[in-house]
Amino acid sequence: MATSANPTRDDFAALLNETLGGENEGFEGRVVKGTVTAIENDMAVIDVGLKSEGRVALREFAAPGQKADLKVGDEVEVYVDRVENHQGEAMLSRDRARREAAWDKLEAEFNESARVEGVIFGRVKGGFTVDLNGAVAFLPGSQVDIRPVRDVGPLMDIPQPFQILKMDRRRGNIVVSRRAILEETRAEQRSGLILSLTEGQVIEGVVKNITDYGAFVDLGGIDGLLHVTDLSYKRVGHPSEMINIGDTVKVQIIRINKDTQRISLGMKQLESDPWEGAAAKYPLEGVFTGRVTNITEYGAFVELEPGIEGLVHVSEMSWTKKNVHPGKIVSTSQEVEVSILEVDEEKRRISLGLKQAQANPWAAFAETHPVGTEVEGEVKNSTEFGLFIGLDGDVDGMVHMSDISWGASGEEALNLHHKGETVKAVVLDVDVEKERISLGMKQLERGGVAAAGTTSAKSAGGGSGVGKNEIVTVTVLDVRDGGLEVQVGDDGVTGFIKRTDLGRDRDEQRPERFQAGQKFDAMVIGFDRSKKPNFSIKAMQIAEEKQAVAQYGSSDSGASLGDILGEALKQKNS
Repeated sequence: MATSANPTRDDFAALLNETLGGENEGFEGRVVKGTVTAIENDMAVIDVGLKSEGRVALREFAAPGQKADLKVGDEVEVYVDRVENHQGEAMLSRDRARREAAWDKLEAEFNESARVEGVIFGRVKGGFTVDLNGAVAFLPGSQVDIRPVRDVGPLMDIPQPFQILKMDRRRGNIVVSRRAILEETRAEQRSGLILSLTEGQVIEGVVKNITDYGAFVDLGGIDGLLHVTDLSYKRVGHPSEMINIGDTVKVQIIRINKDTQRISLGMKQLESDPWEGAAAKYPLEGVFTGRVTNITEYGAFVELEPGIEGLVHVSEMSWTKKNVHPGKIVSTSQEVEVSILEVDEEKRRISLGLKQAQANPWAAFAETHPVGTEVEGEVKNSTEFGLFIGLDGDVDGMVHMSDISWGASGEEALNLHHKGETVKAVVLDVDVEKERISLGMKQLERGGVAAAGTTSAKSAGGGSGVGKNEIVTVTVLDVRDGGLEVQVGDDGVTGFIKRTDLGRDRDEQRPERFQAGQKFDAMVIGFDRSKKPNFSIKAMQIAEEKQAVAQYGSSDSGASLGDILGEALKQKNS
């Protein structure tokens, strides 16, 4: 298109815009250097080489909390927002210039994980604002210090190092941490302090915290754990029993783990070990007084002296109380006498006996109750093989079922007595080592072995006064479910007739058809191991029947069995 020789107003405007557009492309959005030409009303007038000057507030040239140190002729860097505004002035910004320069520098430092310097200048929701030489960053409240800080006032407006956690230039976001710097510094100090410490070293520290399992002690920049088991040789229930927060304590370094930077401390290591020479101090079978410190299901711990505890196993608690929880025998803090059973200095163990420090009731019973002594006691328990009788000295004796009653079977004899009943018995044997007392009850019955000895003996009876198969007249002494207790004559030997021996017919085998004092004939059918006779009415009836048949003939001869027995009875009664 041809251009006229005389340009119009539009052509002139286009040429002017083209010229100014070139300036825009060269200045707008850039940080440029300018000179302060004047200071008017808290504003600095700056010439950056454009056709017009710009104005920047003096506060943008001052650090937070300080005044601007600026005068005419100073050269400064500013950011050009626009070449010209509606007033014909250049739009300049010192803050923006500082931010742009700061962002460039911060990005480089962030990539290198380097520390940056900043100033806390404001408080916002959830934290604080930090000026990083022009760029504003956010400092979360949790990142101010290692421990919660109530008053941040002393930390504000003071240049100090920070660590950039993350930054986004496009969104203009920067998050920093002061805590990371403190932790890094503390770690460096800890490493240096650990290198200066050695195992076995004795050092002073301050108790910072107490837990159930121990206490943390500040050793001057690094904490060590004083475990509850290393506080003292004696039993310690809780660390607060010995130390309090803020106490200055002297401790020994037991272990140092340089990888985890953990230090184990001890206080008892500074005391003399009570276990040295314990075997000499506590000889075997020696009796000492101690205090019960702890009770478990398997026994009780007794402290003989501070730092030395022994275990009384449940089996060594009592001579007579078996399978009983230790808490029912002793109580915590109770003072008791114990006997030394075993000492192991290397394993730091002492086995104690509570019952050994007391008189053995089985030995005492044997001394005061020789064999043959009559005793009385309550039936404590009934088992399938006998009765347990409570005796003096809190011991039990056992009556075997064969020694309960003459002539009764084991089961029948056990049914004759019940739990809680008071009975008499005689001592048959005492075994102190096995803790057993054997008793007999039938030996006290009338006409027993002792009584039988006064009767003239017959060879078949072995001294009982009657012979096997002999028919005698007996008197009923006692009617029982299992049979009858009878006596020969008025003062002869006693014996027993079982239910099944009371007659040939089932209807006759009822003990209740007899009564005490009733007399009748019976046959001696044998003797028990105590030479006491057993009688039978049935055996006598069978024997008489055989005798009658043999004497008067059989039913084949024409006489009936009833006739034969009737004749036999006539002969007997005549």
